[in-house]
Amino acid sequence: MAKRKPKAVRKRRPSARKARAPAVLRVAIAGFGAIGKTVARKLDRGIPGLKLVAVSARDLDKARAALTGYKKKPAVVPLGKLPGLAEVIVECLPAAAFAEIAIPALKRGRTLVVITVGALLNHPGLARLATKHGGRVVVPTGALIGLDAVRAAAEGEIRSVRMISRKPPKGLAGAPHLVANNIVVEGINAPLKVFEGSARDAVRGFPANVNVAAALSLAGIGPDRTTIEVWADPGIDRNTHSIEVEADSARFSMTIANVPSEENPRTGKITALSVVAALRKLTAPLRIGT
Repeated sequence: MAKRKPKAVRKRRPSARKARAPAVLRVAIAGFGAIGKTVARKLDRGIPGLKLVAVSARDLDKARAALTGYKKKPAVVPLGKLPGLAEVIVECLPAAAFAEIAIPALKRGRTLVVITVGALLNHPGLARLATKHGGRVVVPTGALIGLDAVRAAAEGEIRSVRMISRKPPKGLAGAPHLVANNIVVEGINAPLKVFEGSARDAVRGFPANVNVAAALSLAGIGPDRTTIEVWADPGIDRNTHSIEVEADSARFSMTIANVPSEENPRTGKITALSVVAALRKLTAPLRIGT
């Protein structure tokens, strides 16, 4: 009896699998002032991989009115509801309200994008909380350039970091340090140095003005070794920050002059744009910088 020839096994060609579209991250904004509104408008116009789903503000009715003209209006909800609605929370709050969103968001394993960077110095346990629950804290560059270089230098040895901030007097009005020390900046006709000390003390004295000092200190040698000068300067119309870094890998200095926001002169326009850039990086296939 003739043996049957075994059937030839057909090799299947590997099917071309379609690349999965990246999951869309839901974004919520805590605080709807100058920065929050700018970020919201950018998200509404469209950022790949991100969707604005909710905002919160002290005055919810005012926030709803500010959403006129949006293509897709987000929900306007109390602050406490945001962590349950989005994977990414953008914090744009006064320093006193920071913990109200930061702690619940990180306990839910959310990504917290922090604008009130100075508040991080008062809550040193947030990084541990994020690690425990699978969340993370993202600090945008804000109104300061050079943080990538400072972080790189910190991988070696940084000997000193100094920042000199100059602001128009109206941008410093009402700062706790000025009030406590009876320093009057209204009506001055020459630059006046109103503070020199550590980044930690600068954040306490100017909580609405020098979040950049906190960011710089966290990127480098810490808030107690980073030296800050704050000047009220009637001769400028931009918030100006100069940093000087001495390290074993490099010596560098940089200056940025930010255009103040019309709605809030204490902050520069570029701060909100740095948040948008940080959000893009969350889903971008190509990331520039550390």
